[in-house]
Amino acid sequence: MTVVRWVVAGAAVVVAAGLVVVVLVTDLEQGEKIASVAGAVVSVLLAGFTVVTAQPAGQGRRIRAGRGATVIDGNVTGSALGRGSKVTGPPTPVSASPPAGGAPRPPADDVSGGRDSTVILGDVRDSAIGDESERR
Repeated sequence: MTVVRWVVAGAAVVVAAGLVVVVLVTDLEQGEKIASVAGAVVSVLLAGFTVVTAQPAGQGRRIRAGRGATVIDGNVTGSALGRGSKVTGPPTPVSASPPAGGAPRPPADDVSGGRDSTVILGDVRDSAIGDESERR
């Protein structure tokens, strides 16, 4: 969908430039009429495009996972995920430095994981992930 948005934005720039050329090439009265009608039509089309492509508030990417999949969407510390997994011993000391990725990123494209897959969309530390895994 991002490519479509760039194409629409580029088309809007071309139409705007075309309207300026119409005003400069024709006499002011005729150019004003053409620009008014074209501007109104383009505005309605762009408003419709915005309504169709807008995501509802609070909805980011869609995550689909197959049967038995494990999905982590966010930051997790000290977790045991999977059958028989366990976290033993003291927690690992937290460093003062920020996570490797820096600041949190906004939601990206939709994500899909297959059957029995593990999908991690965040910072997972000090954890045991997978059946019979252990963090000591």
